[in-house]
Amino acid sequence: MFDYAIIGAGAAGLHLALAMQKDPFFAQKKILIIDKDAKDQNDRTWCYWEKGEGLWDALILNSWSEGSFYRGGEDIRLKLSPYLYKMLRGLDFYRYAKQTLGKHAGLVWVQEEVLTVEQGSPLQINTSKGQYLAQYVFDSRIPEQFFAKGDSYTRLLQHFKGWWVKTPDDFFEPGRFTMMDYRLLWNGSTSFTYVLPLNRREALVEFTLFTPELIEETDYDTMLQRYMEEILGLKHIEVTETEKGIIPMTDFPFERYSSGHYLRIGTGGGWVKPSSGYSFKNCEKNARKVVQNLKNSRPPGQGIISAKFRLFDSLFLDVLNRRNEEGPALFHTMYRKNSIQQIFAFLDDETTIPQDLRIIVGFPQAPFLGALLRKIAG
Repeated sequence: MFDYAIIGAGAAGLHLALAMQKDPFFAQKKILIIDKDAKDQNDRTWCYWEKGEGLWDALILNSWSEGSFYRGGEDIRLKLSPYLYKMLRGLDFYRYAKQTLGKHAGLVWVQEEVLTVEQGSPLQINTSKGQYLAQYVFDSRIPEQFFAKGDSYTRLLQHFKGWWVKTPDDFFEPGRFTMMDYRLLWNGSTSFTYVLPLNRREALVEFTLFTPELIEETDYDTMLQRYMEEILGLKHIEVTETEKGIIPMTDFPFERYSSGHYLRIGTGGGWVKPSSGYSFKNCEKNARKVVQNLKNSRPPGQGIISAKFRLFDSLFLDVLNRRNEEGPALFHTMYRKNSIQQIFAFLDDETTIPQDLRIIVGFPQAPFLGALLRKIAG
């Protein structure tokens, strides 16, 4: 019997386990982590912004205090202070988590696939190898109902492929990253490239789309090659590594599929910011909330989902879904009319109503009013 079971050793699951391990309240608790993968490969790169120093600074690969936003002939220079934009490789985070969590005497980590979770007191977890019982279960798997569709919720995909590249000569500006570059689009869609330089000769370059459907694997490579040659003017590069991913961008109410001592977390719990796809810092923040809720005998998911910001996200996704070709102009408007500090605070769900309105009034009103009316009608 375990006090807490965490299904999935990704950002959400490990943030939660690490937050528990750090708090004396959980020192004598029995904690189970279950994941079907060994977490010994670099399967992703997380990027996030935060003010000044953070918990993971010893692990980050690089950080930037300046950035750029490109569309057409305009280069909007971004001075991020007091924020920094940080880059963390998944494998470094996994290794740190395993080493740190190994110090918790009551923690067990097993590599198994979870098949079902049966409600009850305690809850029963059925895996490919056996069964486990736990008083609380935190599940990062996406509910099956999400894939059923047939409802009024918007489902976009943030999908991308990245090349880790080396150049024979100095080229990149190490102190500045490219947040979004809309100078090369896939068939008029909301698609962009971002560039994260490690030094003058190495960078991660990713081509990203916010669209309802995926594209062919070779299409990502074609766009990356075109970006290198047509936008950056790089004819000779070495691709040392590749990565790719798919992140749901949706207003689907994942939180409705939690109950009692069973809480959906991570992507499966709505912890991914619907309008941007950012998740790493959300997972850190929400894990702290879960820990505080448990310590104070409150429902574990209390206070995590903001109705106000969920509405904002829902409206933006509706417009992006129906008018995907207008996405570059919408993002351009946001970056041109607001400081990067205001944008970061807004995307972090930290702004007040007056601050929200200053950002919202900058957008074209008709499409968002239409989205609001559809939500009301729905």
